[in-house]
Amino acid sequence: MPDWFREALAVPREEGFIDIDGTRIHYFRWGDRSHPPILMTHGFLAHARCFAFIAPFLAGDHHVIAYDLSGMGDSANRPGCDANARGAEMVGVAEALGLFDGPAKPVIIAHSFGASVGLTALVLAAERFSGLILCDMMVLRPEVLAERNRQGNSHPGSGDPDKPQRRYPDYPTARSRYVLSPPQAVGEAFLMDYMAFHSLRRSGEEWTWKFDPEVFRQNDAEPGWHEMGKRLVAVPGRKAIVYGAESLLFTADSAAYVRELGGTDIPIIAIPKARHHLMLDQPLAFVTALRATLAIWQANEPMCPTL
Repeated sequence: MPDWFREALAVPREEGFIDIDGTRIHYFRWGDRSHPPILMTHGFLAHARCFAFIAPFLAGDHHVIAYDLSGMGDSANRPGCDANARGAEMVGVAEALGLFDGPAKPVIIAHSFGASVGLTALVLAAERFSGLILCDMMVLRPEVLAERNRQGNSHPGSGDPDKPQRRYPDYPTARSRYVLSPPQAVGEAFLMDYMAFHSLRRSGEEWTWKFDPEVFRQNDAEPGWHEMGKRLVAVPGRKAIVYGAESLLFTADSAAYVRELGGTDIPIIAIPKARHHLMLDQPLAFVTALRATLAIWQANEPMCPTL
């Protein structure tokens, strides 16, 4: 385990729970609350700890919150949750944790499925956020996505809500069943172990997954991913895209597609040697891309008039 990882986890953080419309939501907090705020969230069935070794690198200059989406990680499930409810939940988390209280508006940084939640938050409250950095959210041309589906690939959020949650007799057995979606090796294997451990919980003498299977039913009702490119461009607010140069879900062709749809003002940054799970493949390069985007945006913020 490298020094940078140990040093990142040693950065002081707060861990807690807040109530958002009757649902218990788990979060982490880093940094000085007077600094410009950042709100981070994760991909489908993942958890906020995918940013636990990323956020500390941003916390020197920012007030950073990373939270578990409802029904995932250590957050409770929200009955009847749909896209609008998830977007409202994101706005509610920012509100409950004081991210709207200072002079600087919060930036959303979200990975994969969480980035689609960020888009909904902008639809609901674009004027309250400074921008959204979408991290390898699936954006494919409709014909490319159709071919991908014909080959039997699932979309983010797919699964069987009526299938019982699998239980395992011990941790090694459970760990052996932890895989990424889409399947891939990772650049930093120890980070895969870290994510796997925090994706599981002990249940008596057995181990099982933290996520609630009901999230599959909720997300099967979501609009099709074939419209995601158009949605990304149309949603109001400042946006940037960071993706893995070897990702299957956002590719160089995806970048061209976004441009063709009119997103010529959206910065698009490829992380070399990274696949979909950027933070597990090239964590320090990912941090660099985030820091550069934040610095450019902050430099371009309008100055407050002198009274």
